[in-house]
Amino acid sequence: MAANPQTALSGLARALIQNGRLTEADALGCSPKANGSTNAFLLELTQRGLMTPRDIARFAAETFGYPLLDISAIDRGSLPRDAIDRKLMIKHQVVALGKRQNRITLAVADPSNMRVLDEIRFQTGLQLDLIIVEVDKLGKLAESLSETAQQTLQELTGEEFDMDLLQQDGPADQTAEDSSEVDDAPVVKFIQKILIDAINEGASDVHFEPYEKYYRIRVRTDGVLREIAQPPLVLKEKIAARIKVISRLDISEKRVPQDGRMKLVLSKNKAIDFRVSSLPTLHGEKIVMRILDPSSAMLGVDALGYEPEQKRALLDAIERPYGMILVTGPTGSGKTVSLYTCLNLLNKAGVNISTAEDPAEINLPGINQVNVNEKAGLTFAAALRAFLRQDPDVIMVGEIRDLETAEISVKAAQTGHLVLSTLHTNDAPSTLERLKNMGVAPFNIASSVIMITAQRLARRLCTCKKPVDIPVEALLQAGFHEDELDGSWQPYAPVGCERCKGSGYKGRVGIYQVMPVSEEIAHIIMTNGNSMDIAAQAEREGVSDLRRSGLLKVRQGVTSLEEVLASTNE
Repeated sequence: MAANPQTALSGLARALIQNGRLTEADALGCSPKANGSTNAFLLELTQRGLMTPRDIARFAAETFGYPLLDISAIDRGSLPRDAIDRKLMIKHQVVALGKRQNRITLAVADPSNMRVLDEIRFQTGLQLDLIIVEVDKLGKLAESLSETAQQTLQELTGEEFDMDLLQQDGPADQTAEDSSEVDDAPVVKFIQKILIDAINEGASDVHFEPYEKYYRIRVRTDGVLREIAQPPLVLKEKIAARIKVISRLDISEKRVPQDGRMKLVLSKNKAIDFRVSSLPTLHGEKIVMRILDPSSAMLGVDALGYEPEQKRALLDAIERPYGMILVTGPTGSGKTVSLYTCLNLLNKAGVNISTAEDPAEINLPGINQVNVNEKAGLTFAAALRAFLRQDPDVIMVGEIRDLETAEISVKAAQTGHLVLSTLHTNDAPSTLERLKNMGVAPFNIASSVIMITAQRLARRLCTCKKPVDIPVEALLQAGFHEDELDGSWQPYAPVGCERCKGSGYKGRVGIYQVMPVSEEIAHIIMTNGNSMDIAAQAEREGVSDLRRSGLLKVRQGVTSLEEVLASTNE
């Protein structure tokens, strides 16, 4: 007796036939091209125009009683990593949407394929909660999630992944023995994967840290370090050696710190630079890679978090033909991005811009960038003297560290040049006192500095934020005025979700103290006033200090009170 041809079809295909949505001939005609795969069978139906992916998904949800989801609305970054094996995911075209205790939420196109579901249950040891999605969207998502870092870059750019050398900080020639030591394809792929994941997360740094009994890799995202991997301890030497080779460091030298650079070439017009630092520790070399994304300088002033009046004051200052603008704050507070945002606004065909940095972190076409090399005698002061012989309009000094650099910068600002630079001070008023303590004459400070911006970075609340009741006493102690506690605004607190990986925060926003140097402030400088006198005058002129600027972000619901108190500790 001949076998029923329908027995070769999945339960979903038989249900489509029984409900008159598909003829048996059409179903059997699509089956040979599907090669036994249910998803391939469904895709063949759509390619022949017999049904749309949306119609198939809606029918499967109604027939088998599972919820229907438009998977295009899913944030790819929020999906759980490694919930199911990647080979299993690509083989059966399924995607894990969530995982809790012993259950996993699975996106499928055909909930009737028990063979596939049983295999996933066996491999994961978890109970399955199914959600129906459109077969074409599911396939694309499964493919993208399962690809390696190399394939992901090719998909994003259409070109081969390439690691290119940006500059030489160590010997270019290595011995054959050294080269063979690091010529390890799995290690290279692992490093590539780590770097691409860090870029996709928006991380600022990647830390490779060896310890006595384990080796860990952490990334800093939104100012907070998070562990992402613990590779085998035996790989620590190979990983460090590979990174040092790419960054043109001396892999035979493991006793002293080294600094280098590398870049990922994503396309002809897109590259991401990495500043690499190696440090000998008790149990091996710690490597820190700072991610320098040039696109961060293209965000514009509006994206940085300046309030409207602060933005106007900053734009007025950079449009001045000469003078000095100083940006101050601790390491990692976003000073470089602020300076480059200003440079990007000034970067026009008729403007000659030169920068001296240690090293240049962001590459901007149209700007003459110089890397300081103190060993070779190219100091900040030497670079500034050279700039002044090259007819510059705008000069950017990476950092004013000594009196010589400060005096040359002041003279440049007094002789028709716009000078931008940074200092490490706590706030804007103390910056002027710092210059005086370095030995710069008060008259020169008052006649050259036109604006000082102090800044911090606070984490932005994720969309999962919740309203919170904070006692009035706590708000007053934080710095709010009584007339501001009128009930017209609501403070928020972090919650935590898949999108923000449970932290309650996603991204960062700047908190600024923008202080133009007025005639009154200049007079205080000339009469040897201190930073407290300057701060009092700035407050009278309506300049918000860092704490007040942060509290405004709390009122706007951008960040939490705890985050502002932590980033503007007084």
